[in-house]
Amino acid sequence: MLAQVNSSTLIGLSVYDIAVEVDASSGLPSWDIVGLPDAAVKESKERVRTALKNAGFDFPPRRIVVNLAPANVKKEGPSFDLAIAVAILTATEQIPLHVSDPYIIVGELGLDGSLRHINGVLPLSLHYQNKGGRLIVPLANAEESAIGGSETYGFATLRQVVDFLQAPENFAPAATPDLSALLLKRPSAAVDFKDIKGQKEAKRALEIAASGNHNLIMIGSPGSGKTMLARALPGIMPSLTLAESLEITKLYSIAGLLSAEMPLITDRPFRAPHHSASQASIIGGGRIPAPGEVSLSHHGILFLDEFPEYKKDVLEALRQPLEDHIVTISRVNAQLTFPCSFLLVASMNPCPCGYFNDPKRECTCTPYQAQKYRSKVSGPLLDRFDLQLEVMPLAYNELYNGNDDEESSAAIAQRVAKAREIQQERFQQIAIFDNGSMGKAEIKQYCVLDEQGQRLLQNAFNRLGLSARGHDRILKVARTIADLEQSPKIKAAHVAEAIQYRALDKNIWR
Repeated sequence: MLAQVNSSTLIGLSVYDIAVEVDASSGLPSWDIVGLPDAAVKESKERVRTALKNAGFDFPPRRIVVNLAPANVKKEGPSFDLAIAVAILTATEQIPLHVSDPYIIVGELGLDGSLRHINGVLPLSLHYQNKGGRLIVPLANAEESAIGGSETYGFATLRQVVDFLQAPENFAPAATPDLSALLLKRPSAAVDFKDIKGQKEAKRALEIAASGNHNLIMIGSPGSGKTMLARALPGIMPSLTLAESLEITKLYSIAGLLSAEMPLITDRPFRAPHHSASQASIIGGGRIPAPGEVSLSHHGILFLDEFPEYKKDVLEALRQPLEDHIVTISRVNAQLTFPCSFLLVASMNPCPCGYFNDPKRECTCTPYQAQKYRSKVSGPLLDRFDLQLEVMPLAYNELYNGNDDEESSAAIAQRVAKAREIQQERFQQIAIFDNGSMGKAEIKQYCVLDEQGQRLLQNAFNRLGLSARGHDRILKVARTIADLEQSPKIKAAHVAEAIQYRALDKNIWR
């Protein structure tokens, strides 16, 4: 007897409909799976066989052929287990024919017939929402699937799935969670700005970075507070919109970083990979291409501590994602594109010993050693940082100031949110959301300078040897500074402050 069950698979962010066809005929007992399956799909034969027996179903000795159509689409992972099991039960007449037709069935089977959590359910649910699709998924994925908007039925065992298919009127779909309420459950940041002593200039730069989504690099001596400042940044970032939250959650679902306890990402990601990370882990890739750290930082922060210690190829690979906000991974059989609109925050020492230009300690490096260390980060990459900040070590009296003298993250976050509201209103007719994403046309329209501001920028351009990109980034930062002051026009003072945040363009660092 021939049976067919609807299933689905993901390649990157693209969803493909898969028909699981099973023919159970008389003859010598055998079992084959065709349709371009990978090793995990081929291994489903033993999982499904054992799960069916342990769940109390018959597995008759027949010649079974499983075809995963279309045959030209690569099938990967264990998510076809449940669909194959249901198709076999239908083909062997243990389930009535066609009762599974209205449903898209995905799930991994345990040997005892239980259903296990799988990756990528949210993109499937979002895809089938507009098509009126109804999903059968493992219970651990039910809330995640319901977030996507599709009618979802979650089950813990194969036996429950069969009971549902034979009498669906006895079951209710999973309830759609209140997404607005979930977004309000924003975790607190690891570090509050009020706990950071001094560093007024650095805090101001971080506020500007959060307000306009500007890339930031901090350079300074060991112990000056660079890492602590970076870890405080999530506390002042604006809250996620629902659309942003769903975009991020899709990527985390594909990467297998969601759980039943965390079905929706409610806060902007903060990713801090170690400097030993490979290019594939940062940019994305692998045998089965998966999102890298740049994509897992989408709408959030990618923090690279000890910036020059990363491999040269890793750093240079960042240049294109920083400009295009997407990363394309090419393989022989596919070309996958993932979004990666992130705020890059980096920190570095000025030299191998760390004390070049330190007012308290003498540098033990030769000029050649210091220059060689800094040259690990190329000029084109440094040029992509809107804010280049020198972080100086604290004086003793700054270290012992009371917390009452320091502004809290909540207070700064209010100003950041107001600046972002101004930008959203400004760009509501175009597909950008912050000043850091402005292109040439937007800069020309929204970053008009008066005569005094033009003179300031011209002098800085000539003295610092800025590139055209550096010129544009100063204008973007000046626009954000003006937004923080709720000024419709960019004033000379805003341009002057933006120019100050070009520490690495100064002769002292060359």
